[in-house]
Amino acid sequence: MSHETIYRFIDAQIRRGKAYDWWHYLPQGKTRRDRSKRGQPGSRIPHRQGLETRPAAAATRQTPGHWEADLMLFSAYGQAALALAERRSRLLVAWRLPQGKLAEPIAAVIGQVLNGLPAEWRQTVTFDNGAEFARHYRLHELGIATYFCDTHSPWQKGGGENAIGRLRRTLPRRTDLATLPEGVLIARVRAHNNTPRQRLGYQTPAEVFAREVLRLNCECTFPLSWE
Repeated sequence: MSHETIYRFIDAQIRRGKAYDWWHYLPQGKTRRDRSKRGQPGSRIPHRQGLETRPAAAATRQTPGHWEADLMLFSAYGQAALALAERRSRLLVAWRLPQGKLAEPIAAVIGQVLNGLPAEWRQTVTFDNGAEFARHYRLHELGIATYFCDTHSPWQKGGGENAIGRLRRTLPRRTDLATLPEGVLIARVRAHNNTPRQRLGYQTPAEVFAREVLRLNCECTFPLSWE
């Protein structure tokens, strides 16, 4: 039985008025599936480069240092968290954004997070076409190349989309970041990074990061402290 069969069954029950709260068991707890997302016209972003110019190594997930950035938005106006997902290790870094979707602070946060890594682990960042990433070129000063998905094509940075989808299971859109305890977001990100992945040979993203970036041979998952 595939996931599509499950979705079709629940959708049929909802249409017949027999949902019985089945939708609560779905990963994001929604009554309808989001099959598409609106993107911002790329022409509004200065110095924009499309994915056709991104190095081919970034698409293989075999070379470290290629990141995907996205915003995790919440219902209250101006509440957002930045999510950075590394394609090789599936490592996730999340950061609360006190100033919301302002482009300049977002670029500064990304630079602050990635600047402490070795150069080979901060080669590129891929964005969608939201205006909040319009200051992406600030990262060029750190030697980080930046690229953008095609409009209406969030699947082109599927690692970031998947990471946010996982966080949504315990941090739904209705969450109020203003009252969320400081350590909750950190705990959710740690849980994500300490979950074994089949594509990593049942290692965790934290283990891959610790071994390949920090050059550590650890017997347990690495407790990342990034928020």
